[in-house]
Amino acid sequence: MTANELHVPVSDPKQPTPTFLTLLSADTDHSFWVPRLAGKTDLIPNHPNSMWIDPHETGIYLGQCAQYCGTQHAKMLLRVYVEPRADFDRWAQAQRQPVPANAPLDPSAAEGRRLFETTACINCHVVSGTVANGQFGPDLTHLMSRDTIASGAASNTPENLRLWIENPDAIKPGSLMPAMNLSREEFDRVNAYLLTLH
Repeated sequence: MTANELHVPVSDPKQPTPTFLTLLSADTDHSFWVPRLAGKTDLIPNHPNSMWIDPHETGIYLGQCAQYCGTQHAKMLLRVYVEPRADFDRWAQAQRQPVPANAPLDPSAAEGRRLFETTACINCHVVSGTVANGQFGPDLTHLMSRDTIASGAASNTPENLRLWIENPDAIKPGSLMPAMNLSREEFDRVNAYLLTLH
């Protein structure tokens, strides 16, 4: 599971292997639009839609929502990573791995995991292999394997990640991500834990 980043294998023009996408919306009308891969396709709540993409060149393809969907419309960005089949298969296999339950963590990250698992974070987010099984926010199991956070609005750096969990409005005003009321030390520890999620 990723957020705002889609990985697909490149298609060989001699033996096409297009990728089928099922498009769903949980809230309002959106449009999936990656100009270099296909035309826009609408996402309408309670009305599943679908499309095919057939990329013939590897690379990163940029897209965004093409349907005005609310105050954060301009910050609904996405990236499609088109990779050679072997690279895609390795990525997909790594994404299926849960967080090891007894993975050794330094004391700060271990305390961050405890804080994460005992606050409202687990009501929204999933981290496979842990008690976090929320359903509203992105799956964070492999958070640090992503290039961006906040619907693609910011690079996934330790500094931006810390700012995002401390004050989401600083990156994306009006975001559904709530500001967590933690102490500075608690933010440091939660951030230290999230940085271990590869």
